[in-house]
Amino acid sequence: MTVTWEELGWERVAPGVGRVRLPGWDCTAGLVPGRDGALLIDAGSSLAEGARLRSEAERLTGRRVTHLALTHPHFDHVFGAAALAGAEVYAAVGTDAVLAAGAEELRADAVRNGLDEATAEEAASALVRPRHPVSGELTLDLGGGRQVLLANVGPGHTAHDLAVLVPGETEVVFCGDLVEESGEPQAGPDAVPSRWPAALDRLLAFGGDDALYVPGHGAVVDAAFVRAQRDALAARFGVSP
Repeated sequence: MTVTWEELGWERVAPGVGRVRLPGWDCTAGLVPGRDGALLIDAGSSLAEGARLRSEAERLTGRRVTHLALTHPHFDHVFGAAALAGAEVYAAVGTDAVLAAGAEELRADAVRNGLDEATAEEAASALVRPRHPVSGELTLDLGGGRQVLLANVGPGHTAHDLAVLVPGETEVVFCGDLVEESGEPQAGPDAVPSRWPAALDRLLAFGGDDALYVPGHGAVVDAAFVRAQRDALAARFGVSP
């Protein structure tokens, strides 16, 4: 039996488009159902969190999760992916190599950020590598007229940043951590600061002025917020307009 988005603590961003803010790191996961299945955007920070997302997605839509889009290769966005058995996994080109070579670093980063060691080890050992690399733009057809566009808009927050555009009367863009609302954008050792402002320019061109932008962490924002964050990042990193 299906339930409402609100009953499970999800936010309805637009008709047929929802997201949930996960506990711990306030990480967003998105959900877009179609006639033939559903797309989940990011998978949470543990196998248990991924299983929770799969279960709630199935309850909300009455469909199984057939597609999973990973916005970037950080533990709080990818560690739950193995719980989405059978889903076709998409990510920016190069993500596969990062996950193949960097499981130990992801595990260590998760533990440094407060994830239980056993939980981190379990997830790192089960890392799912995406089978569908996105180098430009790719359209997913979820059936029933629901299409979703994936775009490799990075590098910026990482070398491998993927955005997801859900067309509709109100267009919705899932930004990953290229945009953060609940705090200053985090630039770790794998960030590409010199190219981050340009990535946000591509993101804005992708979604347009009237879209809603769903950050990797925090509340939904508009194009003006993304533009202001782009300018702040350019000033922070000394990047010329």
